[in-house]
Amino acid sequence: MNSRLKIGIISYRSNPHSGGQGVYVRNLSHALCDLGHEVEVIAGPPSPLLNHHVRLTMLETLDLYNPENLFRTPELSELKSFPNLVEWLDVCTMGYPEPWTFGMRAKKYLAGRYDHYDIIHDNQSLSHGITAISNHVPVTATIHHPMTVDRELAVRSTRSYFKKLKHLRWYSFIGMQKRVARKLPQIITVSESSKSDIAKAYRIPENRFRTIPNGIDTDLFYPVDHIKKDPDRLIVTNSADTPLKGLYHLLHAVKALSRRRKVKLVVIGTPKKGGGIEKLIKTLDLSACIRFTGRIDHQTFVEEYARASIAVVPSMYEGFGLPVGEAMACRVPVICTTGGALPEVAGDAAMLVPPGDAPALEAAIEELLDDPAKRDDLAQKGYDRVLREFTWENTARETVNAYREVIHDYHKV
Repeated sequence: MNSRLKIGIISYRSNPHSGGQGVYVRNLSHALCDLGHEVEVIAGPPSPLLNHHVRLTMLETLDLYNPENLFRTPELSELKSFPNLVEWLDVCTMGYPEPWTFGMRAKKYLAGRYDHYDIIHDNQSLSHGITAISNHVPVTATIHHPMTVDRELAVRSTRSYFKKLKHLRWYSFIGMQKRVARKLPQIITVSESSKSDIAKAYRIPENRFRTIPNGIDTDLFYPVDHIKKDPDRLIVTNSADTPLKGLYHLLHAVKALSRRRKVKLVVIGTPKKGGGIEKLIKTLDLSACIRFTGRIDHQTFVEEYARASIAVVPSMYEGFGLPVGEAMACRVPVICTTGGALPEVAGDAAMLVPPGDAPALEAAIEELLDDPAKRDDLAQKGYDRVLREFTWENTARETVNAYREVIHDYHKV
């Protein structure tokens, strides 16, 4: 049972800067290699950041979401490929084709190579191609959280019927993902909250799930004790305009606080030019107390954490909540919402507020800014919790156990 496994991880968006799925692929693949397994990551752009022990295969795509050439017009010769044609037409009609097209390309790549793998691990593409692949080799999939939550929040965030239809069109791939997920023998997810929500939204029995929490990379996120804390400085690690991340509510809380104290908010990332966040900052007249870092390296990232008095995670919903764990690993006290799995990650080591409640955020921030002893207590509790509960080695070991279940059942049949 301790034999070396040949593992193929397929993931259509695998760069850590693309979000939590990229962080998952990077750290899980590294940890699996450290346990002695052979790992190949089969990915689409943007390219993942992997260590040299992990073999990387990049599948060619039209790369229409490349920010340096966004929504480019393909050459006619590129459209001779059926997945390319579907990708272009779908983007032209406001859809999001990547899960489907990536799955088709992965299926084509794996054809004739199935004997190279003991198992294929799909990282939430859930394409029809995955169903086809599962006819030839054992397959499991990770679903980080139900995309139905993103869709619902996006639709509710606008009064415009056109924008509502646009959001529904964008998320039209969810129907495919539900159908594919129901056919899989096993689904890995990263929290009990996600398990329950996915099971309900996708109509999948809970006994098909294996809950395996993410780890936190403490080589990247760690305390920098020689840097002095900046009083009244807050940090939030997501600049996205998406309603899911809850930055709008934090901005309203900061506005209320700014009337009484010189609060400062550091936002990791860059706001969408002309987007809702930029407009709200202008409307609330918050430019003087908010700084966006743009893209920064990890050393600068942890130094920004070190200067902050409090890390705030205002998300409406998270399938896991990496920002909570990363802040805790930097020994920074955390305020987060109760959205999704955030309480599972935070435990008793953070202040919790309801999602979407700006006055509650305001009150929690002020209480913690005024209580240095409580900040120190939460910071140490969070740091200890991460080291005890959330290591990628544990995640990898539990994932290997899940792989072996699927492999055993596949060959038994």
